Amino acid sequence: MNKRWSKIIEIVDEKKKVNVIDLANLLNVSEVTIRKDLTRLANSGILIREHGYALKKDDADIRNRMSAKFSTKSKIARKAMEMIGESETVMIGAGSTCALLAEEIAENKPKVTIITHSSYIAEHVTSVGNNTIILLGGVYQNNSQVNVGPLVDICAREFYVDKIFIGTDGFEKDVGFMGSDILRSEAIQTMSESARQTIMLTDSSKFQKRGTIVQFKPFDISTLITDDGISQDLIDYFKRYRIQTILVKREEENN
Repeated sequence: MNKRWSKIIEIVDEKKKVNVIDLANLLNVSEVTIRKDLTRLANSGILIREHGYALKKDDADIRNRMSAKFSTKSKIARKAMEMIGESETVMIGAGSTCALLAEEIAENKPKVTIITHSSYIAEHVTSVGNNTIILLGGVYQNNSQVNVGPLVDICAREFYVDKIFIGTDGFEKDVGFMGSDILRSEAIQTMSESARQTIMLTDSSKFQKRGTIVQFKPFDISTLITDDGISQDLIDYFKRYRIQTILVKREEENN
């Protein structure tokens, strides 16, 4: 996505509802250009377009979560994409930064095969590119748009890949990376058992949050890709666990 789209997403995320005229003035472009941008973003499911306005989506929707820290998450996703071979098969978990990684793959590496339990990722990637998508079956969770339960476990065990890319809802030292839903946490834990490397993608704000379910201990993670808002104390902590930590420059954003 271009920088203007990223800025539109940030403005809508902050203001909840903003009209076309204000967006055009803020971004110094024509109203016609803004309307075209809003149509593209609405078709991607990132925001809602009403006559003369753009609206933020419901907080439970993954596409709304994707709008928070959008520019920083996009940088993390692009850095993760650089780790993937041109014809590789990878697993990708649910979550906003993971969804942005899938989009980067679709736009830049059409021969990569993606295995996921996220129906949103499967649907969105097929609308963007021509990648082969393997959607793991299971019980559908409407709010998170992912499949969970025993069928995901059974399907995931049929595969073995070099890398799985995952997200997190929070972190606490000596506890680990944490989730907020037990079924989603169980699904991604099983999926990670089918990968040689577990790569965590998260913006640094998640290190100030806690989840309710322990997903991964620090020693379960091989690589962490985050932004330079992470503290030096945590960088040193992950180094002790032999976690490769890759930093991108944090964007100054409204959220």
